[in-house]
Amino acid sequence: MAALEGKELVFGLDIGTRSIVGTVGYKDGSRFHIVAQRAKEHETRAMLDGQIHDIGKVGATIAEVKSMLEQDLGRRLTQVCIAAAGRVLRTVTTSVEYTYGMEKEITNEDIYALDTMGVEQAYEEFTKNNDTDIQFYCVGYTAMRYYLNGYPIGNLEGHKARTTGVDLIATFLPDDVVDGLYKAVEAAGLQVANLTLEPIAAIQVAIPEKFRMLNLALVDVGAGTSDISITKEGTITAYGMIPVAGDSLTEILAQHCLVDFETAERIKRRLGTDEKIEYTDILGLPQTITSQEAMELLQENIGRMTQEVADCIRELNGDKPVSAVFVVGGGGMIPGYTQALAEKLGIAGERVAIRGEEVMQTISFDVENARKDSLMVTPIGICLSYYEQSNNFIFVGFNDQRIKLYDNGRLSVVDAAIAAGFPNENLFPRRGNPVEYTVEGKSRMARGEMGEAAVITVNGQEADIHTRIQNGDKVVLVPSTAGEAAHPLLEKLPEMAQQLHITVNGVQVVLPKLAYVNGTQQPGFYEIRNGDEIQIRNWYTVEQVAQYADMPLGGGIFVNDTPAKADTGVYGGFSVRFAEDGGEEAGMSQDSEEAVEDAGQTLNLESEVAAAETGRERSAAGTEEHTQTQSVTESGAKEQSPAEAADGELQVVVNQQPVTLQGKSAYVFVDVFDYIDFNLGDSRGRSIVTLLNGRPAQYMEPLHRGDVIHIYWQSR
Repeated sequence: MAALEGKELVFGLDIGTRSIVGTVGYKDGSRFHIVAQRAKEHETRAMLDGQIHDIGKVGATIAEVKSMLEQDLGRRLTQVCIAAAGRVLRTVTTSVEYTYGMEKEITNEDIYALDTMGVEQAYEEFTKNNDTDIQFYCVGYTAMRYYLNGYPIGNLEGHKARTTGVDLIATFLPDDVVDGLYKAVEAAGLQVANLTLEPIAAIQVAIPEKFRMLNLALVDVGAGTSDISITKEGTITAYGMIPVAGDSLTEILAQHCLVDFETAERIKRRLGTDEKIEYTDILGLPQTITSQEAMELLQENIGRMTQEVADCIRELNGDKPVSAVFVVGGGGMIPGYTQALAEKLGIAGERVAIRGEEVMQTISFDVENARKDSLMVTPIGICLSYYEQSNNFIFVGFNDQRIKLYDNGRLSVVDAAIAAGFPNENLFPRRGNPVEYTVEGKSRMARGEMGEAAVITVNGQEADIHTRIQNGDKVVLVPSTAGEAAHPLLEKLPEMAQQLHITVNGVQVVLPKLAYVNGTQQPGFYEIRNGDEIQIRNWYTVEQVAQYADMPLGGGIFVNDTPAKADTGVYGGFSVRFAEDGGEEAGMSQDSEEAVEDAGQTLNLESEVAAAETGRERSAAGTEEHTQTQSVTESGAKEQSPAEAADGELQVVVNQQPVTLQGKSAYVFVDVFDYIDFNLGDSRGRSIVTLLNGRPAQYMEPLHRGDVIHIYWQSR
């Protein structure tokens, strides 16, 4: 076999109901050279009607055929082409069209892509029109007609076009049929290189393209099934199958002659060649039957079988007979079959013929004692199908699952995920739960944080959902995660950014806007919840101003120098005067000024502390400017920068308890709230009192070692 060095060998297996036939060859130009042939019958009825019933036994027989071929070739075989019988066959005819962005020369890759589009569309149509829980797979397709810019054409390759199209017939079989074939082949240590349908394979040899202008039928009569295909107008137009073939005749002989199935099969094969056939029945008694007697026994069943084939041909051919029928396969070699089929179709007897060596004009048999009859048509066609189309399935590992995928030449991780039923939402990062609320009656939504993307590896290497995959790849996909839910705060609303500037007894005071949630006033650090209804108020009542300024309401009240009441509204730019009893304006002592100053500070302290608790950082310049805006000191001097803590720790006394501040080089007053248990949300209408060394504190005021601090709610 030195002459085979460098040749790409194709190994085809015809896994039939009665036997397994292996063929190995290579293509040289237009000729296919067969370099090895081997066949072995099943020792038991491990297959029935083209369906594998015992995967282990069929796999063992395949392994024997493979071993014999390897010995003949002196070469190891690892990949194989196979064909499925048309059991429970479904077909879909569809048309697709593809428009390119500009005129281009059509290549083989373009034609393959167009065919693949047709197969995918056919599958979509099939699943839409077939309400079944059974998974079906495409096991073959035939391009019936191509179109170039809308006009029919025989071959697209090499032409320039803007638009190409194809009319295509795709064939589908149930998962159990396909899966059984794959498992049996894998049990023999082989991988599937190509899968096709038996009638597609047979027609490659039996009806060359030059004959397909004629309205012909090909019938592949095996042991368990009779597969049928129809040609006309230069293309294959239909496929079909009936689950009746040669084994039904063998069973009749087994019953009549009282023998086992294998003995009955030997009797059937000698019909027409031997006048008398001798055999031994199951009782051990020698018996004899003539071919004429046997044929009389089988005549009725042959008539019934050919009637079913004729009916199927008519149905596939538009309810009319074809011009001629070619018969291949061992089941069709029974005497009287072709004549009976011609009668049932109503055509001349000579127009139904068994096809064998005469249709193998492009086949070279480079092996001694090669078999060239009709039994070899389908095995050779299986090899030839390898060159016509690659429509095999691949198997990949996906998160410890074994996934079977139809190989369209561009499979990626996302295809495996879909086939495995992996939730689509787990492929992409997800946001945390949003919060929906209204502000002044208008809907708003705060989005959650974005989560982590899915982590994908293929064979241990980092990948993404678009990474291409091949047979045997191991895909591991760790689901994406959802981010943290939204936590919107009142103080972060755009409406809360603006402040109110008013004058109280001649002193400038800065007040935040008031926020009411579901009718209740809430501080700036309030966390908005789903369904909250928020109203923002840009004015205060005089009573509220007095409350925050800690000033009495007993005397006269003037707003913009006009007498006012406790419920009079105070807006930005307004001035408020509180006069003593008798109507005279109250003088502002040092304590009053500090109280007003403290009121402005108090209004903003709660939101600033909340911001500190959520990790806000402010620049020194920005902090100084904000501090000067929020409070007015008596002297008007700028604040000094926070004192440094040499060892990163600062000891102070808060509410008569020692507190150690850690982790910073310097500290300001607001830092204290990180170290004490004080609920800023528990105001209940009270003002907060913040004292540093006995005087009102400013929230950005620096702290020093030994400072004494008091923080508490002021009783009303």
